[in-house]
Amino acid sequence: MRKMSTFARQAAPFSWVASRSARAVTLTLACALAVLASGCASLAPPVPVAPSAGASIEHYRGRFAVRYEQNGEARNTYGNFDWQQNGENATVQLLNPLGQTQAIVRETPRSASLELPGKAPLTGPRLEDVMNDALGFALPVGGLRYWLRMQSAPGSPASIERDPQTQRPTHLKQDGWTIDYQAFFDSAPLRVKRIDLSRDLGGSPLAVRLVIDE
Repeated sequence: MRKMSTFARQAAPFSWVASRSARAVTLTLACALAVLASGCASLAPPVPVAPSAGASIEHYRGRFAVRYEQNGEARNTYGNFDWQQNGENATVQLLNPLGQTQAIVRETPRSASLELPGKAPLTGPRLEDVMNDALGFALPVGGLRYWLRMQSAPGSPASIERDPQTQRPTHLKQDGWTIDYQAFFDSAPLRVKRIDLSRDLGGSPLAVRLVIDE
């Protein structure tokens, strides 16, 4: 049996359950998280997106947790997110545990930008490069817009496994990512409630958990 890496041991499993004292420490340290904040500054929330012609708005709110490696050290951050998808345009708002907007990610087919407190927006042709440079990790927004719909993204090979009884998706692999569908809302049409993503490209492991509240 292969031994788990230090990162894998620390990253698995995620847990949303914490003692009150641990939560208190987390809230105290929230303003010191360098990956998402500069001091206790906060961004103004993005203006709600109006649907463009022929496109519909998709809206997800929930919680995120990220474990990644930076300079050989395992790191983690978590908070809340608000995701608005208007056709091919995405706006993702990341909030710290206190509810302050600490980063706003915007992506279109032609450009990407990242807004951080007290700084001019960072832009670039690839969102993952912009986020990696600024935060030390990147969320695969381009793929997630499809994976949250339980579909593979167009333009690259993918494989998907389904539960033989329910036909619900269980695992999807694409672009170096492994997507695990952990829970679904008990309603129709079928919607994802919890999704885990992981990858290890170039010796830089990254694990992301999204729990969708609505």
